Amino acid sequence: MKKILALILALAMVLCLGSVAFAAEEEADVSGLKVGIFWYAFSDAFLSTVRASLNEQLEEAGIAYDDFDGNNTQATQLEQVQTAVTNGYNVLVVNLVTSGSADAAEQIIQAAGDVPVIFFNRAVEGDGEEHTVLDAHDNIAFIGTDAPEAGHMQGKMIGDFLVENYDDVDLNGDGAISYAMFMGDAANVEAIYRTQYGVEDANAVLAENDKPELVYFNESNTDKYQLDPNGAWSSAAANEFMSTNLAEYSEANGNMIELVIANNDDMAIGAISALQSAGYNMGDGESTKIPVFGVDATQVAQDAIAADQMTGTVKQDNVGMAAAITGTLKGIAGDATMADAVAAVAESDDMFSVAEGFANKLFVAYAPFTGAAE
Repeated sequence: MKKILALILALAMVLCLGSVAFAAEEEADVSGLKVGIFWYAFSDAFLSTVRASLNEQLEEAGIAYDDFDGNNTQATQLEQVQTAVTNGYNVLVVNLVTSGSADAAEQIIQAAGDVPVIFFNRAVEGDGEEHTVLDAHDNIAFIGTDAPEAGHMQGKMIGDFLVENYDDVDLNGDGAISYAMFMGDAANVEAIYRTQYGVEDANAVLAENDKPELVYFNESNTDKYQLDPNGAWSSAAANEFMSTNLAEYSEANGNMIELVIANNDDMAIGAISALQSAGYNMGDGESTKIPVFGVDATQVAQDAIAADQMTGTVKQDNVGMAAAITGTLKGIAGDATMADAVAAVAESDDMFSVAEGFANKLFVAYAPFTGAAE
């Protein structure tokens, strides 16, 4: 009996020690962290929501941090990083200005030296450059989204909506839907895939249902999009483009733009403002509603959907992205490798996943949003 009791006591001690070790791992000492967070531009509508969520979570975790505005200038951001390293910041969280640029990412990494770098939201590798940055360094990671996913999701959402509402959307009754596309940044991989798949996948759904493909409203524009000239994905740019479009393309002329696709919600809202100036999308149950789709599910977009002024968007999870960054910071504070810290975050929730073929690239899932129960 004594031997059995001793065995039970020993087992209890082992379990207790294991529990303490687990708790210690979960509650890593973050008091030594001094985190610099570098944003490509404070003015970005979606990223302002990420910043608010991240600041809140870092403060709750007791992690010291400072935010820096790159003002959409890569040289400014690089200089900020260099200064931060000199001033003793020991982790850098970087929203790269020049999205998809391996060269820009490498400049940041070289400036950081031995300081770990967590890139987020804006890609560090372009098409054909996969693994060139993330595989070359042990103390870096990327936290963001699977770039094509939003485009695929938006395209399917648009296609499904049109199949259900084709005749109502086809205002001139010519059997085809005329669309406008607003692109945020020609070099941004997110924008590239959203522009491509938002149309391609919508067309695939239409074809499956014996409906004609979408037709770009201005046949002389072979790009089939209108680009924010400042790469800022801005409401102002889309508003200006849409206002100019509506001066020529209208119901009266029989060539009205019947669908608006935007790479983000800010541009979608700008287009809606122009439509409202022309008497559309008033949300009053009487005016004609031109379907408008965006990406991000910002609060402004959600409000516009609730007011029946906008049709749908794709939710990019600001709280989830902030949680992934905060979790990774906690991991490396507990002396985990960057890859282990990323893996731990991925295991913590189904919304996170490690990108196939990578150990240090974490995806935060998108979700469709139309205001109804999703």
